[in-house]
Amino acid sequence: MKRERSARILATLGPASSTLERIRALAEAGADVFRLNFSHGSHADHAERMTQIREVERELGRPIGVLMDLQGPKLRVGRFADGKITLAPGARFRLDLSPADGDVHRANLPHPEIFAALEAGTDLLLDDGKLRLRVDACGPDFADTTVLVGGVLSDRKGVNVPGVVLPISPLTAKDRADLDFGLSLGVDWVALSFVQRPEDIREAREIIGDRAWIMAKLEKPAAIDELEPIVALADGIMVARGDLGVELPPQQVPVLQRRIV
Repeated sequence: MKRERSARILATLGPASSTLERIRALAEAGADVFRLNFSHGSHADHAERMTQIREVERELGRPIGVLMDLQGPKLRVGRFADGKITLAPGARFRLDLSPADGDVHRANLPHPEIFAALEAGTDLLLDDGKLRLRVDACGPDFADTTVLVGGVLSDRKGVNVPGVVLPISPLTAKDRADLDFGLSLGVDWVALSFVQRPEDIREAREIIGDRAWIMAKLEKPAAIDELEPIVALADGIMVARGDLGVELPPQQVPVLQRRIV
């Protein structure tokens, strides 16, 4: 199948597109690379999809790429006694390491690395940016904040810390196990989530070597600050606009996307 277009089409496989027939139809329609999202599904699920992709590849007689997308660190608040709370603008709210269920006054944030990087005046975004808190005071195990933008906050919602480089590896224990498995399957690409600095690419390269290419997902503002060295070290770039738009004003994202390209 000769490609007259410059772009390539990457198709994510999920529960609705995991049969041999559907994968074949996607490839015949023009998909060049299939993405396996390791945030979901078991190793057995991904192994079966990999087998099906390679079968379709043999049938069609052209190369089909496979990209495994690692989950990366997930920063989340803990649970609440009533399942959810409502934070009003101007209210005081504490985040801490205590595992006790939260209430309208405090919540568990089980990530000491976040507290280690915070300073007074830092903003915290919760639930994909729907809520915004301003840090008034902080220590190694707590942060006292003022609610700038309120709303409903429920169990296990995500936390973003824009403008702060967090001392976190992009590879969690789960990612390392997934990576070993994916490389044993023979994936062509590894998409690395939560890239903040060039060292993140080097860390992954030490494990991957020349067994696969590395796709750096640019979803953190810190990565934009280190854009040129990250691009120099990675084999490909994924412009994660949704995630980047949580930590940056959405109107800045198209400009940054053009700069990245």
